[in-house]
Amino acid sequence: MRVNGKIRSREVRVIGPDGKQLGVFLLNDALALARQHGVDLVEISPNAVPPVCRIIEIGKFRYELAKKEKESRKHQHASTVKEVQLSPRIDPHDLGIKVMHAVDFLCEDMKVKVALKFRGREMAHTEIGFEVINKFIAEIAPFGHPDFQPKLVGRAINLMISPHPRNKRAKNPREVEGEADEPDEPAPAPEKKKVPVAEQPPASGLNNPFAGLEIQ
Repeated sequence: MRVNGKIRSREVRVIGPDGKQLGVFLLNDALALARQHGVDLVEISPNAVPPVCRIIEIGKFRYELAKKEKESRKHQHASTVKEVQLSPRIDPHDLGIKVMHAVDFLCEDMKVKVALKFRGREMAHTEIGFEVINKFIAEIAPFGHPDFQPKLVGRAINLMISPHPRNKRAKNPREVEGEADEPDEPAPAPEKKKVPVAEQPPASGLNNPFAGLEIQ
């Protein structure tokens, strides 16, 4: 990104502070125009012919650029799907770990695909699988919602979960624990009182009760 005197082109196409195109200017004229507005001339499309520059304060431009990148990453996460696999006989502890993973994904604005697979004779008791799925849905309810009711397809129950909007979503428990674990700033250590030389007891002596003790 080139700014002001670092721009090398002889002519540039200028976009004004209000976002409207002002036309093609000689570089020196464009720089003078930016100075009149008390801001910078920022090159935003160096490969265009002629290059496109914008009259804007460089700090504001960088802020806008960072904001756009953040929004772009958010949309990328929204289109990302993470999968969590369950089983009808999953241990409660393992189920809790799967729930935590799903919560992490949802709090990153990702969708979660849940697949509970039956093996062998487990197909004779699909209701057990649905109980596990319903418990999973209840656990992640503060963070996301099912896109549709759980469905048995073949030998698996499938479910897709979408995150709640940020303003309606609970805070990730991991983040809350991290904040709680942050130590408070330690209080400054009290200053040690110096004993005047005249008041210090003798360094030795049979009747000296402080003999052998170090005074701080």
